Amino acid sequence: MQNLRNIAIIAHVDHGKTTLVDRILHQVKLFRDNQDVKDLILDSNDLERERGITILSKNVSVRYKGVKINIIDTPGHSDFGGEVERVLNMADGVLLLVDAFEGPMPQTRFVLQKAIELGLKPVVVINKVDKPNCTPEEVYEDVFDLMFSLNATEDQLDFPVVYGSSKQGWMSGDWKKPAKDVSYLLDVIIEHIPAPEKKEGTFQMQVTSLDYSSYLGRIAVGRITRGSVEPGQKISVVKKDGKVEKSEVKELYRFEGLGKEKIKRSKLETGEICAILGPEDFEIGDTFADAEAPEGLKFLKVDEPTMSMLFTINNSPFFGKEGKFVTSRHLRDRLFKEIEKNLALRVEETDSADKFIVYGRGILHLSILVETMRREGYEFQLGQPQVLIKEIDGIKHEPVELLTIQVPEEFSGKVIEIVTRRKGEIQKMENKNERMHLEFSIPARGLIGMANAVLTVSEGEAITAHRFLAYEPWKGDIETRKKGSLISMHTGTAIPYAIDKLQDRGRFFVDPGEEIYAGQVIGENTREDDILVNITKTKKLTNMRASGSDDKTSIAPAVKFSLEQCMEYIKKDEYIEVTPKSIRLRKIILNEHERKRSERKD
Repeated sequence: MQNLRNIAIIAHVDHGKTTLVDRILHQVKLFRDNQDVKDLILDSNDLERERGITILSKNVSVRYKGVKINIIDTPGHSDFGGEVERVLNMADGVLLLVDAFEGPMPQTRFVLQKAIELGLKPVVVINKVDKPNCTPEEVYEDVFDLMFSLNATEDQLDFPVVYGSSKQGWMSGDWKKPAKDVSYLLDVIIEHIPAPEKKEGTFQMQVTSLDYSSYLGRIAVGRITRGSVEPGQKISVVKKDGKVEKSEVKELYRFEGLGKEKIKRSKLETGEICAILGPEDFEIGDTFADAEAPEGLKFLKVDEPTMSMLFTINNSPFFGKEGKFVTSRHLRDRLFKEIEKNLALRVEETDSADKFIVYGRGILHLSILVETMRREGYEFQLGQPQVLIKEIDGIKHEPVELLTIQVPEEFSGKVIEIVTRRKGEIQKMENKNERMHLEFSIPARGLIGMANAVLTVSEGEAITAHRFLAYEPWKGDIETRKKGSLISMHTGTAIPYAIDKLQDRGRFFVDPGEEIYAGQVIGENTREDDILVNITKTKKLTNMRASGSDDKTSIAPAVKFSLEQCMEYIKKDEYIEVTPKSIRLRKIILNEHERKRSERKD
């Protein structure tokens, strides 16, 4: 059983993880020479390719010098904490990939901390050494300091280092001596990452992720922690609450290359990552165990959600025009299907049949769910994100995050001002590679809407990242968006003439010719209050022509927000309307008189 290695890859966004895995797959000749292979094989989901982030973990296996190496991809963002913990439970070691110019980044720290707590052996890869101005030696020191600060053991601190360039396709023990390929890295993995320990006893496997096939139903994926399993074997499913249900392994698969291979007659032993088909009623975290003497494994503990958001059906005047799934039943079924796989997510039903409160790890975590549903054809509305408040010893506590911002020196003063206005406290400030590296502790609600402001004052240069620190006593009120909304008075088409005449009132979010409805938020007022405007009004035509009356209109381009920006922008009395084709902002109460009446009541 010594010919198996399970390794998880940890890397920050854009440090070259997916490119490195592509290189390894080509190294071991997984593809025929004439096979047309896309780049970024691991980021197979469209959203992942667009954003350059890993959301869902995936398994790939390669065979090298008679050893099978299972490579498990990990999400790099703390919002996907649920995914991270499950993935690391399947590995015996981690490959920490770091950019030779940027060094270890804050998000990497989150995943690395989890890996060190689990006692996994790290191999450090310092990538992109072909970049100008890179400092591999300094980056090595930074990685060592980071591991030391995370309380790594002596064995973990004695990590092997590999230098190279995934883009150029080489890895070596010395960054000044490029090699021909990445075989040096594979040799280091085989030498330093331990093979799975052989444990005596009956079969045990924890379900760490789910797969679904429209032909076969639900498939459980996990790593065999003890014993062995074969097709046809009788097993027990040990649930979270200790209940035991009997079942049987109908089909058994192991991961080979990029796909799965069906096991027909042989058995799979301890350490192998496999997929089991047969049990019907199971959740992530349940244990598959021996039929006669079942023993459950410790249930997976996942970081608590820190943010909630209201999901409700679309009831705008444009309801049902663009989406396939629009009813409350569709919305409910889709949200409950998501929590089967998405461990860090919770869904709560409200006293209204068409409203659900969804709890997640942060804006990114929730926005990925919204974007995925939108692409599947769902149409719905979202309320303003809220942070979760806890009462500890009778005192109100809120989630506090560690925020790191890297920004050119000349903008650092403005950035510090924005963060401190939102109750952020500066923890650390240092100059690295002509950039200021700033660290703050800030309430999670202070992060809502902050990214836009920081990008604006830094002219798009700031790199921000944050991770959950702890619950701390309430920090007091934070000033939020001050400017009011421009609200459409009528339903109709936006007319260029009307927009042109109203440009001094603020900036618009809609283009001329766009269909709008009464109560839709179509722009931002220059002042603090909301005002109603009519942009469906056309020019009055007369049979007299005055000089200059037909001048061309010149309209400033409409401001277009991304989904996350909308989530950060909306006020308490507003909704985001999400359909497969559009994202619109609107007032919850569309009618102006009813809106005024409810404001008076408040």
